[in-house]
Amino acid sequence: MTRSIDIGLLFSTSGPYRLMGQASREGALKAIEQVNDDVEIDMVFCPVERDPGGDIDAYAPLCEDILKNSSARHVIGCTTSWSRKEVIPSLERLGGVLWYPTPYEGFESSDRVVYAHACPNQHLLPLLEHAFAAYGSRSYLTGSNYIWGWEMNRIAREVSAKRGAHVLGERYVPIGSTDIARLVDEIAALKPDFVLNQLIGPSQYAFLEAMAQLRADDPAFGDNACPVLSCNMTEAELGAMGAAAEGVIAAGPWFKGMAPALPGNEGRFDFGSSFEAAAHASVMMLARLLSSVPDAEALSLPELLAMPRAASVGISPRTHHVALPVAIAAVRNGRFVPIETHAKIEGDPYLTQSTQRPQPMLRVVR
Repeated sequence: MTRSIDIGLLFSTSGPYRLMGQASREGALKAIEQVNDDVEIDMVFCPVERDPGGDIDAYAPLCEDILKNSSARHVIGCTTSWSRKEVIPSLERLGGVLWYPTPYEGFESSDRVVYAHACPNQHLLPLLEHAFAAYGSRSYLTGSNYIWGWEMNRIAREVSAKRGAHVLGERYVPIGSTDIARLVDEIAALKPDFVLNQLIGPSQYAFLEAMAQLRADDPAFGDNACPVLSCNMTEAELGAMGAAAEGVIAAGPWFKGMAPALPGNEGRFDFGSSFEAAAHASVMMLARLLSSVPDAEALSLPELLAMPRAASVGISPRTHHVALPVAIAAVRNGRFVPIETHAKIEGDPYLTQSTQRPQPMLRVVR
């Protein structure tokens, strides 16, 4: 008998980072359609959607609305780390699980969250290794003024210090702000070997436009000098950035044109970005855990991951992160072209296994 299971979707398809939310939602809906059409699966998913509109204060109430006013225990959603952290207390109170399909900064492991996209040992550390070898050791760090930018740049500073590399400057702007002139003026004066960019949404678009103008005005930034690096830029936003994105170097688990590599994406080549692919994978992994196990949707995440079948899904029962491949790609002629790839790497959110593991930067105060 086919079961009907509510599943929450909590993506901002409007607001400053709507393109990322729209891509993730599209991936989740493709997977729901795939599950519902599969006669071998004894259930159908019924989406319960809410759109926070990029308003951080809306995430927790809307997550609670899903969990209180439907039978959904699993929510696919959130785009920013700020929003993820906002909903965790609601998940804890109401017995929900979040499937988070977006790259994040690590240093978290919750019994209420599956981390379905990359963490620093799967994006930032390989990207920095590539940058130090290919471009030089002098960096400039940018970011939107919230936890993603702060933590990613903190790791970058500590890795740089361990390598004997130099961070020449570091600047942040409010989420959604396009006032980046001072930031680009400083880059122009310091002339770093590369810029590590943790901006999101319109801030990133304005920054890349300004960097493109700097390249046109200053010969020191021509001929691919001082590339901009990113751990969260995907095809989902290339259209909004246009020619200004040319030359950007990004790290992620998948880029368009590569073979399917995330668990649950097997046989599909119709994703537009890794945001879409990771959201699709989240729904498919959940379906594999719940299928043919009556009332499994009521189990806690640790209980689900303790089932024998969980070993084939690819989620670590210890950290709740997914093993993912790593690709480094450059924007060339308007599309990402992989320039370096690595086999699947287990998610290591606290960087306990990495040879690049940052060490605390402490000093004695007398």
